[in-house]
Amino acid sequence: MTHPRYPHLLEPLTLGTGPDALTLRNRVVMGSMHTGLEDRPWDIDKLGAFFAERARGGVGLIITGGYAPTKRGWLKPFASEMTNRLQAARHERVTGAVHDAGGAIALQVLHAGRYGYHPLSQSASDKKSPITPFKPSAMSSKEVDHTATAFAKSVALARKAGYDAVEIMGSEGYLINQFLAARTNDRDDEWGGSATRRMHFAVEVVRRSRELVGDDFPIVYRISLLDLVEGGQTWEETAELALHLQAAGVTVLNTGIGWHEARVPTIITQVPRGAWRSHTARLKEVVDVPVCASNRINTPELAEDILAAGEADLVSMARPLLADPAFVAKAMDERADEINTCIACNQACLDHVFSNERASCLVNPRACHETELVLMPTLRPQTVAVVGAGPAGLAAATSAAERGFAVTLFEKSPALGGQFRLAMAVPGKEDFAETLRYFTRRLEVLGVDVRLSTEASPDDLAGFDQVVVATGVEPRIPQIPGIDHPSVASYADVLSGAVTPGHRVAVIGAGGIGVDVSVFLTHEEEDLDDWMAHWGVGDPALHEGGLTEAKPRTPAREVTLVQRKTTPIGIGLGKTSGWAHRAVLKQSRVTQVSGATYDRIDDDGLHVTVDGVSRVIEADTIVVCAGQDSVRSLYDGLGRDAHLIGGADVAAELDAKRAIKQGTEVVAAL
Repeated sequence: MTHPRYPHLLEPLTLGTGPDALTLRNRVVMGSMHTGLEDRPWDIDKLGAFFAERARGGVGLIITGGYAPTKRGWLKPFASEMTNRLQAARHERVTGAVHDAGGAIALQVLHAGRYGYHPLSQSASDKKSPITPFKPSAMSSKEVDHTATAFAKSVALARKAGYDAVEIMGSEGYLINQFLAARTNDRDDEWGGSATRRMHFAVEVVRRSRELVGDDFPIVYRISLLDLVEGGQTWEETAELALHLQAAGVTVLNTGIGWHEARVPTIITQVPRGAWRSHTARLKEVVDVPVCASNRINTPELAEDILAAGEADLVSMARPLLADPAFVAKAMDERADEINTCIACNQACLDHVFSNERASCLVNPRACHETELVLMPTLRPQTVAVVGAGPAGLAAATSAAERGFAVTLFEKSPALGGQFRLAMAVPGKEDFAETLRYFTRRLEVLGVDVRLSTEASPDDLAGFDQVVVATGVEPRIPQIPGIDHPSVASYADVLSGAVTPGHRVAVIGAGGIGVDVSVFLTHEEEDLDDWMAHWGVGDPALHEGGLTEAKPRTPAREVTLVQRKTTPIGIGLGKTSGWAHRAVLKQSRVTQVSGATYDRIDDDGLHVTVDGVSRVIEADTIVVCAGQDSVRSLYDGLGRDAHLIGGADVAAELDAKRAIKQGTEVVAAL
């Protein structure tokens, strides 16, 4: 029966024909993302539990993180691989868990090539990647041939392990992509030298895989639609490759945008939702096999719109299924307002993976910890008071209610959200509002007694069995002569709209908040075309790799960002997103000053000394972003045992990841 709200998204689709054809219950694909659980045999059951929870949540097809077809294709030393029958047998615990939960799952086969973080890496040529310290060796012609066969053997092993399909990773700048682009392939043999010969490796991988698994077993190929690097593929080359892959036996073409070394952000929160859908639509016009859209699609409404417009046949969402494993089930049950939406922050997923940590999710700390962070129903009903409705308090209140506790949430302000409400005012972080929408709805569904505009006292809390204090932080005011000058404002006042800064602004403190405030102050409204132009994204039919000259931004204000530290500004920002935030500062012509001593503030502006030289930064407004102090007077005067969490516990940078995780963990242990 057709779903009334998402008729295209929730429509079944059959991949392939014959006895091995795979019928998906809907068009939602959980895209591949490495979690860190793939790399160690002893984590195999945790990986199975992670995928099984998404299968129970209704996902049509799950795609695993990448598994190397050879040891030289590892992502890092001793990383995940699919190279022998023992490994395939072990994976039956993953496929069995998913099948028991009613889902379907595909193994992704990925050779890292020059992205391998180890000295054994190899590639089409010996050109070093800018994101790894190891220079790859250039494969011999025989090694290329053997590697194509190794891919096919991994595909066959995946089928033996019970996988319903495979995905061959030919995107994001990994080995196959390295063969396809002149940037990384300077060979002059049958595997390079012309665009057509550079495609030979990708086509052979698919052709040999198809030979080993027969005509019906679904083979997904992840194709790079837009390399976004110099020396990348043109659209003509991509379209030709797609037709060759279709002829070689590909069942579905999944889409990828950008190499990991690209200077254009492709998935972080500042990328507009659905930014790349037109490129998928262009591919769909070329081929006859189903095409899957991907990147910055995080709501069922957007996914439905893409499918209804005929721009794709499937929609891939990786991080949104980290954030909410029940994403599909909630859409199906007309409960989309209860979806815990991915905010594309990267803080607990990709930042963790690229730091050699297990992935998780800022808004869902249970992700990849399903067997460890468990919210068991309470056997002893208790009353729980949570004081403070920032991220930590919201996580604690909802988690306690999920366990069956009777929860009362006190918040002294008239709105939920705390510091998170300030963050969502920053341009490019608008999706943060989705988290507050989710928690607000969750409190309603769970029946939490929410008391806004109520400052809890010790007497108010006396009758509760458990008390959780999440009273958050307040902006720190540095001891600078003249700090009480009328031109001075806190970041909270600026982001909340209580203060409208003048045209010339000095920002004191260049941590994450200072960077966000600088973006807020310089931002001009932009649509998708503006965004693409500012990042230099062009038409790959006209511009090789889809890159063109970036259009300068016109900042709304003149901003000077100042810090005491002598290190580069923004160096402590997220591993996979910080570079983009620093780039926006540069694009917006923010003046950056490091190693400053703050001397005084007066009518002339902010007086500083840098390298022994005094100067005045003329400013109409001086915004203080000098850190935070914990608000814990209630906790200190409570006179009873209580749990202290979030910023009230540790007043670091506005760390919602730690706050939500801590709020969940504290309640799980009650």
